[in-house]
Amino acid sequence: MKHAYQVKVNDTFDFKIDEQAVKKLDTLQVSDSEFHVLHNHLSYKTEITNANFNEKSYSVKVNNTVYHINIHHELDILIKEMGFEIGITKEVNEIKAPMPGLILEINVQIGSEVKEDDTLLILEAMKMENALTSPRAGIIKTISVTKGETVDKNQLLIEFE
Repeated sequence: MKHAYQVKVNDTFDFKIDEQAVKKLDTLQVSDSEFHVLHNHLSYKTEITNANFNEKSYSVKVNNTVYHINIHHELDILIKEMGFEIGITKEVNEIKAPMPGLILEINVQIGSEVKEDDTLLILEAMKMENALTSPRAGIIKTISVTKGETVDKNQLLIEFE
């Protein structure tokens, strides 16, 4: 099976390279991060100066010129096209009721600064108390419910700034 890679250099040059072309590359590893490369009868001294595997970005020095490179496999491209990205979190700006219930307690006020996992409010549903916690750090923009109010599923409860 042939694997292809989408390569972007310095956010300018965009091209595809396949596994066969990578295998044909004449390289000699000199150290953990340094390589000697022969290409078209020319010699290149290369060094990987920075590598971020999660973002698939690298800085490579070739004969004293640094290039910033992003390398994505076919699967990475497909995942991104589908709207999913590895390592990227979605910022939640609203808390909605996960089920119908009764607001027993509100632990925050408008303008309150909260941390991730702080308890925002208590929702009673099916005779059980459910603590709704903050999915992220932030500041409370609005509180759309009051203590003692009955809420429907997906009703807006709290918004973040």
